[in-house]
Amino acid sequence: MRNFIIEKPDEAILPLLREKIDNLTKPRGALGKLEEIAMQIGCIQQTLTPSLRRPCNVIYASDHGITEEGVSQSPREVTRQVIHNFLNGGAGICFLARQHGVELKIVDAGVDFDFPPIPQLIDRKIRKGTRNFLHTPAMTREEMLRAVEYGAEIVSDCHDEGTNVISFGEMGIGNTAASSMWMTCLTGIPLADCVGAGSGLDPEGVRRKRDVLQKSLDNYRGNFEVEDIMACFGGYEMVMTVGGMLRAAELKMTILIDGFIMTNCLLAASRLHPNVLHYCLFSHCGDEAGHRLLLDFLRADPLLRLGLRLGEGTGALCAYPIVDSAVRMINEMHSFSQAAITKYF
Repeated sequence: MRNFIIEKPDEAILPLLREKIDNLTKPRGALGKLEEIAMQIGCIQQTLTPSLRRPCNVIYASDHGITEEGVSQSPREVTRQVIHNFLNGGAGICFLARQHGVELKIVDAGVDFDFPPIPQLIDRKIRKGTRNFLHTPAMTREEMLRAVEYGAEIVSDCHDEGTNVISFGEMGIGNTAASSMWMTCLTGIPLADCVGAGSGLDPEGVRRKRDVLQKSLDNYRGNFEVEDIMACFGGYEMVMTVGGMLRAAELKMTILIDGFIMTNCLLAASRLHPNVLHYCLFSHCGDEAGHRLLLDFLRADPLLRLGLRLGEGTGALCAYPIVDSAVRMINEMHSFSQAAITKYF
């Protein structure tokens, strides 16, 4: 696999950031989580005046062979239909991107459809969907490594264009099933606690999904190493996200983590390079079963709890204004001396 060099941010700057924040015109700690965010971003950027430049949300999209087993409420063709909705500006992520001034990049990682050349759609298709992991690994090791590389390349392009804060989204019918497999294999949390309704399964559908995934787990003959788990059960969009997250951390970008699927991608990335976690802000706790358990496993404190389960990066973009407020706080609030106010704590 590509050799990512991800350094832990130098924490020597933290006392200086704390001093600056404590001398703003407010009681110490009065802005709570905003202060924590400003400290983290200042540490990532190694500056007392952090900035957010050209925010971008990258959506990787792919189909999953496991959908042949009826693990999703939605048919496979929905993946390519939603891609068209992204491109036409009509999806949930689109209004949020417009609202908050976030650029969208849409990447075909492995959609089971022959798109014509579309300037707004980045073609990195590896294959028309993964294989059915009930019977065989979802992808070959070579495909997995290529997906990591493609995901990293997209983030390098974002960085070259001036982006220093990034989030990731996904589209792929069946990817909650794949994410549940990553979660149970990489955390040891029982599979039953990792499986949810996805795009809207009823209780009987959830039971069937859980049974199919249990059979897939029983059939697994790998070594439970993270790269093997990624290849055996992942989606191309998920593996590209892992590569994207690792490259973003390597480039010292701030990463906003979205919902259940993206948190599982971070789980895999952190097993490869634990220092990636220092660059991440967890945007929200979603409504998909297992997400709260996974956040607890990662000792994450999400910014929002809105009952979201759409994916696409929507939770990350909902949280972006809070992150922006934290950066504005440290840069725009006056100190006690600037405001000629007696320090009142």
